[in-house]
Order: sequence, then C-alpha cells, then structure tokens
Amino acid sequence: MYKNVAVVGATGLVGRTMLEVLEQRKFPIKDLTLFASAKSAGKTVEFMGKSYTVQELTEQNVKNCNAEIALFSAGGEVSKIFAPLFAQNGCVVIDNSSQWRMDKSVPLVVPEVNPQAAFDHHGIIANPNCSTIQAVVALKPLHDAFKIKRIVYSTYQAVSGAGKAGLLDLAEGEKGAEPKKFPHAIAHNILPHIDVFTENGYTKEELKMINETRKILCDDTLRITATTARVPVYYGHSESINIEFEKSVTRESALKVLNSAKGVIVCDDTQNNVYPMPIDAEGRDEVFVGRVRQDDSVESGLNIWVVADNIRKGAATNAVQIAELLLKGEY
Repeated sequence: MYKNVAVVGATGLVGRTMLEVLEQRKFPIKDLTLFASAKSAGKTVEFMGKSYTVQELTEQNVKNCNAEIALFSAGGEVSKIFAPLFAQNGCVVIDNSSQWRMDKSVPLVVPEVNPQAAFDHHGIIANPNCSTIQAVVALKPLHDAFKIKRIVYSTYQAVSGAGKAGLLDLAEGEKGAEPKKFPHAIAHNILPHIDVFTENGYTKEELKMINETRKILCDDTLRITATTARVPVYYGHSESINIEFEKSVTRESALKVLNSAKGVIVCDDTQNNVYPMPIDAEGRDEVFVGRVRQDDSVESGLNIWVVADNIRKGAATNAVQIAELLLKGEY
C-alpha cells in the first residue's frame, strides 16, 4: 500500500534525515511533498533519484496537499498551527516537536515500547524527546520483568540535539570562535544545561524526560529525577541510568531480558573494553546498552549505560517507524 507523504521542515537536520530513513527503509511513497519556511522554499531536494522542490508552509499549500501521513520537524510553534490543519485535511501527523507530547488526547509513541498507542490518535501522534526514546527502549523490557520503582537519569547529549547551530558551535569552537547557539563554549567543555531553566531548578529537557517516561510507560507513580548535560560530541546521546526495582534483579537476569529486547543491542564485555559509545552508534537505528551492573546501595538496583544516534532513533527513525505501524495497520 503506497502512501502520499509530506515532510514538514524538510531542509532541517532532522527533516533531511527523515528523507534518508524513508529511502533506506524503502517506505512505499506514492507522492511526496516537501515543506519548509519561506527562506527555504524553492530549494530542491533529492529523494529516490528524483528532484523535489520545497514548498513554503502556508495554509493554502496545506489545503492543496494530498498527504495521508505528514512527518513534522519544524518546531513547536509551527506544529501548533499547522499540525491541526493537516489533521483536518484527513492526514495523520507524526510530530517531532514538544508541542503535543503531554496532550492527553495525543499518543506519545515509541514502536518498540507502546506500538498500540499509535492507533489511538485523533490525527496527531507525538514523537518523544530524543533522550527519552532511547531510555524507554532499554527500560520497558526491564520494567515488564522487574517493575521499576525509581529512575535516576544522567545524560551526556550531543550537540546535534540543538540542530545545525549546535553542530556549528562545536566545529567553530574547536577553531577558537565564540559560541552562537550555546551560552558558553561547548568545545572542550560540558554544559549541565539543555533547554531553559524552570522555577524548580530543573531544565525543560529534564522535565521532558521525567514526564514523557511516565506517559510512555503508563505509570504516573514512577519516581524519576534527571540531570541532562551537553557534551562536545557531534552525534549520539549517552545516558547513565540508575534504576530501582520492586522485584529482585541481578546483572545476569537483566542481561537475559535485554538480550531479547526489541531494538536493543547489548555491548557488555568490560574485560575487553566493550561498551556502547556514541562513535559506534552514529548512523545506526538501534539502542545500545552496556555497563550493566547491580547497584548494591539499594535492595534491588541496577546501573546501565545507554547510547543511541539522537538524530536517527532519537528523532527521524522513530517517526518513520510510527508511519510504518500505520501502514501495516497492526503491531
């Protein structure tokens, strides 16, 4: 079954990666429409050996569009205005911004974790935050097996999470230039600061991880805390996750669960210096897990190290996987 597809934000970092993933996964597209801002309208983009002209995202152009699935990566303000317009036009929107994630009427979907939620939509499906996606892919099978009580997130996030401007800040910063995207130099530095600070001292990125994890795992009672940091790495978020469970857990029992988990690759052989690193995850769609070990400071605890490509699995690939679910009509 071929689908008419639109990509909104097609010239951005995630938008271009969405097109790459659609092509690599051979998503059956009948007709493709590309949208971006007025600044990018008129540009040409190559896809499957053909050239496509980017259209300006306007209400009239949306009405003229015949898309059945629209992949959005153009920011929350754009999604707030235009996602409902596509939905009213009979299109299902898969949105990569934070605009709809905590809306109770909008499902927040990671296909390996809660595929059934994708079918409970009203025209809009939310793609979770990049750091949340890779975390819950690793956490869900452990939650099913041992019942999570508490999570402590510590993240080490690549500059590509801040888009092209983040990549440029690191590249130019390595040459000695002053930062333009980040508040401080990111080259040879770490910033414990992603998104804006809120009144309680947490950043919005940290609150996203806390709230989105609860929504995806369907458990508002989970105790979760988070510290998110930006590190001088181009692609690939790394996360140290400390987990406390209700049921007894050992390293061996956890590894058994993770080795059979969908979308997870276990890299855990510390005797031979084998563990997940962002350099190995770059360009991949899987979630890599290693450094699995018991936390003896609590009765039933575990530490894991989780790495994934934040632009692919953390954004573009997850959105395309949701579209694939809709295409199949089942999970």
